[in-house]
Amino acid sequence: MSEILITLPKEKFRDLKGRDVGELLRTNLSRVEETLKAEREEFLRERTAKLEEKLREMEREIEELREFYEKALKDKELMMTERDRLRKENAELREKFEAKRRGLEGKVHET
Repeated sequence: MSEILITLPKEKFRDLKGRDVGELLRTNLSRVEETLKAEREEFLRERTAKLEEKLREMEREIEELREFYEKALKDKELMMTERDRLRKENAELREKFEAKRRGLEGKVHET
């Protein structure tokens, strides 16, 4: 059996002097167990509350990320649409420019 060391104030030691400490421990053991159980339950309740708050915080962050991602997808779609429109416009302008240039080259060669 392992050794247990109990430190007491002088006054408490004097009160216990001459009494059966083993009997005191046996009679108070159930109260001590109940106290420890209550303290453990309180600790677990506090821990659970902290974890639940952390979970709510993480859920808010996930929702913010989801909203950001959805907005980014919409922006990407808009940018791709605009890019395609600009490509078409650029191709049309290039064709017009080439046509004008060919027209000008033809006039230059005629003179």
